[in-house]
Amino acid sequence: MKLILELSGEHPAIPVEEVKAILPVFEQNTQVLIAEAPSIEIINRFAYTHAAMTYIGTCPADKESFIQMLKDLDITSPEPFCGRVKKMADHGMDTSSGELERLIGSYVKGQVSVSSPERVFRVVIAGGTCYFGELIWELDRSPYHTRKPGNRPFFHPGVMMPRMIRALINMSGALPGEWVLDPFCGTGGTLIEASLIGCNAAGTDADHEMIAGSRKNLSAAMAGVADARYLPFPDGSIDHVVSDLPYGQSVTIIGNGLNDLYHQALTEIKRVVKKGNHSVLVTHQDIRPLAYQHCEIIGYYEQRVHKSLTRRILVIR
Repeated sequence: MKLILELSGEHPAIPVEEVKAILPVFEQNTQVLIAEAPSIEIINRFAYTHAAMTYIGTCPADKESFIQMLKDLDITSPEPFCGRVKKMADHGMDTSSGELERLIGSYVKGQVSVSSPERVFRVVIAGGTCYFGELIWELDRSPYHTRKPGNRPFFHPGVMMPRMIRALINMSGALPGEWVLDPFCGTGGTLIEASLIGCNAAGTDADHEMIAGSRKNLSAAMAGVADARYLPFPDGSIDHVVSDLPYGQSVTIIGNGLNDLYHQALTEIKRVVKKGNHSVLVTHQDIRPLAYQHCEIIGYYEQRVHKSLTRRILVIR
């Protein structure tokens, strides 16, 4: 199924990378991807995709080309329909969105219904190109809101929000049935999100309170107290590690400080993860010089959280 994906603009790279790790992508533009999906259900796993449309066509971002595309497509809709247009920052289209929507209503044969359409033909304009498709999916943020850390039975400050955790799991390429390990699992956010997309989730933490909290937040959690420097898993037994490494504030630090902990944890992650698989690590400082000693760095991204915290996201192999 060929899809047009409209992405969030909350980060320049993360929305793109979480899709690319799971689906083949044939074209990329500003907040737009053309991807191939086996079914629409797989789109539900993406945290930073706003909408998905079945691919119908593309044209240059000018009125004449748009009209010609609609003529060539010669679409007839038995169901009431409407047209919707979204322009990205670099759209390059002089014609107004309202006029483009009226053109869709004029050239698509059938009954137009703005208030209660059964079909929505959606145009996303980015980088001088019009992407034309039929809307089949939109992101529902309410489940992520329900899973906010403050809404869980056990809460600890400083943890990531569910949408970001979901995106990181996607960036690892984790598939249903695979094992995802968080060796610094804290309150269990990674375990929750990995489980929701059908992965087998395991978590360890050096803090007994965090493990007890993880079990409260996810009763079926496979979580236990363990030192991340000496993980209780056989070599090559884990498909992906996804983890927010401790920052040294309000957390239990084991070993001889953060650098020692990171060094030994990376050694263990390399040992337990299957060769060639991707993992995703988050830190508050740039640990690439250290990570280079243990693995290949596939991607590096920064996300500013607030004045005193910028997340450094590493995708490693």
